[in-house]
Amino acid sequence: MRQRQHDSGSATSTATETADPPAIAGVRRSFVTARGVRFHLTEAGPTDGRPVLALHGWPQHHYAFRHLLADPPPGLRIIAPDLPGYGWSGPAPHRWAKDDVAADVLALLDELGLDRVLLVGHDWGGYIGHLLVLREPERFDGFLALNIAHPWQTPRTVLPHLWRFMVYQPPVAAFGKYLHQHTRLLDLVFAKAVENPAEFGPEVVRVYTDRFRDPVCARAATDTYRTFLLRELPRAGRHAETRRATIPIRALFGVDDGAVHHSLAAAETAQADDYTLERVANCGHFITEERPDLVRARLIALAAETAPA
Repeated sequence: MRQRQHDSGSATSTATETADPPAIAGVRRSFVTARGVRFHLTEAGPTDGRPVLALHGWPQHHYAFRHLLADPPPGLRIIAPDLPGYGWSGPAPHRWAKDDVAADVLALLDELGLDRVLLVGHDWGGYIGHLLVLREPERFDGFLALNIAHPWQTPRTVLPHLWRFMVYQPPVAAFGKYLHQHTRLLDLVFAKAVENPAEFGPEVVRVYTDRFRDPVCARAATDTYRTFLLRELPRAGRHAETRRATIPIRALFGVDDGAVHHSLAAAETAQADDYTLERVANCGHFITEERPDLVRARLIALAAETAPA
């Protein structure tokens, strides 16, 4: 049964009392419960428009898509959920195994009554996005993947760049709850990972850092990396991804990303029927905010390319 609670103004976390979500002009906010997760949704564009599901990563929430939400392309309905335990969504009833989060997102689409959508994913949202299009390709017209490695990796492709993961992922996996709540770790992340600092003034950074002081969000971030390092990365090393992507995937990648190297999204190693990679110069990891006009333009192009006949 679909359960939806609309909220025209504020939203309250299911964990501790925190500030309302940041203001974005013209958006609609609501909560939808799916597979035990109370999702906080931020939407923009016509309610009967073509649906676009936009998935954020760490250390962010729906606000990563604020430019797209404030100026949705004509005819598109942008739906930006906070992933389980992130932002203003309720905690995940699991330890953030990515297959579990993908199942949560599919259940959310069911609750929204959406059989088929366009997909946008950044960082972990892009990782989840790849799992979604491999798991149920019939639910997705196309996928715009932003600064994320594709899943068809081998030790040969990963090992030269494994040091990048080791710089920050083990501390977050081991001590993430404390680091998020009591240190300036995230301030450092944004300072080091952004090539265009104009979009990341102190007020924007606080929108993210303050939210991760909530224990639910800090726990979700910790579980995201702990599960990845202890379970998912070793499993991927033993069992390479063999499923082939059958929908159009357009990868857009800021090449100054210090966390994920653009070679990990190379078209040459992607096992996909229709996959392209566009490298973006003078852009770091947070491409949705560093190059919002380009992201918007590529989404419009993907929508046109995959428009129903």
